[in-house]
Amino acid sequence: MTRRILITIEYDGGPFSGWQRQDNADSVQARIEDAAAAFLLAPVAVAGAGRTDSGVHATAQAAHLDVPDKFTANRVMEALNAHLARMPISIRHAVEVPAEFHARFSAIGRRYLYRILPRRQPPALDAGRVWHHKHPLDPIAMANAAKHLLGRHDFTSFRASQCQAESPLRTLARLDVEKVGDEIHIHAEARSFLHHQVRNITGTLALVGTGKWHANDVKTVLSACDRSAAGPTAPPEGLYLVGVDYPPMAGSRD
Repeated sequence: MTRRILITIEYDGGPFSGWQRQDNADSVQARIEDAAAAFLLAPVAVAGAGRTDSGVHATAQAAHLDVPDKFTANRVMEALNAHLARMPISIRHAVEVPAEFHARFSAIGRRYLYRILPRRQPPALDAGRVWHHKHPLDPIAMANAAKHLLGRHDFTSFRASQCQAESPLRTLARLDVEKVGDEIHIHAEARSFLHHQVRNITGTLALVGTGKWHANDVKTVLSACDRSAAGPTAPPEGLYLVGVDYPPMAGSRD
């Protein structure tokens, strides 16, 4: 008998090549699988809700793993954290879920935050955790531009060339821009995202924020369905996966 455990994970993506296990590079998934194998004394597959690129952070990545029935969700969380103690990875929460649950395929929404620090002086405490943009940005203009991207569209203009998704159609449920202290935060929510979609949107909105582009230019870029029409890809260090949403699950327990 086994239990399926859903874990919520926080990590600093800076030291890693991304979420997904790779043969010749360190990854968050590999570290968690190694930690699980260390206390279960057997290889363990950990399935994530989605991939994050090299340098991208998470405050609430989701993943599941199967463990022998004697291990409760809380025991799994404590054991994983003990074996991850020297890594910038923390299991924030664990809950038992039904056997048919899947961290990726059961998800009904994903939420991202992008942090921009628009000032000349480089950050000291947040180096590697924000996009240090050396020029002033107008968050109101960026917010007005973002409105053109809400809803269901062909997001080819904001899709990485190496994206493996079958369709460029996505529905953006939220794309908000707000000023928070010295920073500008971009909040994006959708059922799923294309590869680099949030970073490409951010790079484009930044052009509006500097005054180089007008808000209506973003609508033109979207209609072009051409990646070369949009702005640059924003760097990974400002991006955070902050939530994965699931429907209510009968039988789930801590």
